[in-house]
Amino acid sequence: MAAQRRRIRDNGGRGPGVAIRGVPLALALTVGLAPQGHGAEAGAARSEVAATAWADGFASVNALGQNGTYGGRDGKTVTVRTLADLEKYATAAEPYVIVVAGAITMDPKGKEIKVASDKTIVGQGSSGEIVGGGFFLGQGVHNVIIRNLTIRDSYMGTWNDKEHDYDGIQMDGAHHVWIDHNDLKHMADGLIDSRKDTTYLTVSWNRLETHNKAFGIGWTENTTADITIHHNWFRDTEQRNPSADNIAHAHLYNNYLQDLPGTDIASSYGNYSRGNTKMVLENSYFEGMKNPVIKDATASIVQRGNTYLNTSGRNESGGTAFDPKAYYPYTLDPAAKVPSVVQSGSGPGGTPAR
Repeated sequence: MAAQRRRIRDNGGRGPGVAIRGVPLALALTVGLAPQGHGAEAGAARSEVAATAWADGFASVNALGQNGTYGGRDGKTVTVRTLADLEKYATAAEPYVIVVAGAITMDPKGKEIKVASDKTIVGQGSSGEIVGGGFFLGQGVHNVIIRNLTIRDSYMGTWNDKEHDYDGIQMDGAHHVWIDHNDLKHMADGLIDSRKDTTYLTVSWNRLETHNKAFGIGWTENTTADITIHHNWFRDTEQRNPSADNIAHAHLYNNYLQDLPGTDIASSYGNYSRGNTKMVLENSYFEGMKNPVIKDATASIVQRGNTYLNTSGRNESGGTAFDPKAYYPYTLDPAAKVPSVVQSGSGPGGTPAR
């Protein structure tokens, strides 16, 4: 198992990854961290480098017959502007890098495109949007990258909606998935739902905002999933920030959880370790959150280096967890810098302040 979980040092034949403080160079080029051109030429350049992007965290680990997560690198790059084209390429058997140019509205509202394995779906510049629906990754789907998109507005007017299961990104038994530099908001149900033993998942540099159930993880009695969650901005989200149920290895670091004063949304809790979850929580920043860190009696949380500003209620830790560096390398930002780093670096086109 240790051999299976080693970091992909040669990036699966892609050559060594050059990183900017833990951010792959290919990522920097794709979302605008490096110099850009203008117009169609710049969009084409970003599309080209999207094919070489590689994940970090647990999504980078070799396991289950998959060597890390590189999406549609081995396929053609296509640009889509219509729902029909997006669905055609996202559901295809062949690998594709799919560049979303402009806003695509789901029809019917709440539609979740069933993404097949070996896909990169990436927004062009800051213009790529999925409106009124999202994506579904089913059992066994693997090697998928979703990046640089705004996914928004399937909200049906009911805050705690039990009728409309309209998620931004839902995963049921998928593995090796990288969700990176997206802006998710105003959905009917979850912004991100990682369910049914979805594993080898990295969720990084996203904005999850103005929502009730932000990021739920679990829905199984098994304790097998490995998940990395880093440099995300949870902004005015009431619950599931995330809620992690029965996760073998949950590594959360450098996230920014912010409950803004004077709004209609109030946090009920922040990071939640449930069931048999083992969670390592490092150098994150909690601002204005009620019950910023909570755990079940059966769960574990090891806290290191976190900052709490104007928080109240439960802030818990206890039990034993694991050493994330036994699975992959990573670099921590100081907790004090997390608000500025994450605000500038998260979402489509974000530029980390390094």
